[in-house]
Amino acid sequence: MKKSFVTMAAAAVFFSTAGAAVQAEEVTVQKGDTLWKLAGQYDVSVEQIKDWNELPSDHIVVNQVLDIHREKEHTVSKGDTLWSIAKANQVTVEQLQNWNHITGDIIVLGQKIVIYPTSRSEDHTATVETAAPQNVSTAKQNAVTELTVEATAYTASCEGCSGTTATGINLIENPNQKVIAVDPSVIPLGSRVYVEGYGEAIAADTGGAIKGKKIDLFMPEKQDAINWGRKTVNVKIIN
Repeated sequence: MKKSFVTMAAAAVFFSTAGAAVQAEEVTVQKGDTLWKLAGQYDVSVEQIKDWNELPSDHIVVNQVLDIHREKEHTVSKGDTLWSIAKANQVTVEQLQNWNHITGDIIVLGQKIVIYPTSRSEDHTATVETAAPQNVSTAKQNAVTELTVEATAYTASCEGCSGTTATGINLIENPNQKVIAVDPSVIPLGSRVYVEGYGEAIAADTGGAIKGKKIDLFMPEKQDAINWGRKTVNVKIIN
């Protein structure tokens, strides 16, 4: 009986933790790598990579080993709410909704919730502590607009480009800044957006050919822009 009990207990521990294991990865910097390039490849932000590795600047060198924290997965169990999951992981309800394409507050048993960890828990403390509703299903959440667009890519050194965006961002001096050019009548300038395959960015530029549901993604390297080509992607306007 004792042996049986230990086996069952071990199984219980396995199932309670397996769904929440962080998928971390060590990446060795190769020639031509930049923080911006790695951030796009692993769908995280430059600031997160710097934070996880305590980097004082954007400078990285060949053969440097970087720790990339990707995502962890939570399996919804009885009693879980978006708010309780957010609080336990030091993120916000809005972030959970954005990452998992959840438009309301309803989650169901067995549902997989993806969470992107960040060691900057202080950024979320105030939101988590003050946002707790008595009934999550009745809480008001910030609206997120999602649309499908045609996306191309450009560099700061392209023909006819000044290197400075319509809102004044110098992309030559800030090559790791994620910026998209937009039609302001569709996506307002200054909006924070999430672009499928590109990540979180600022709508900070415009372009003569960018009309309607079209966007242009800034990339620091010409080859990256060429490799992107032309794609149809989903864009979420976060705020």
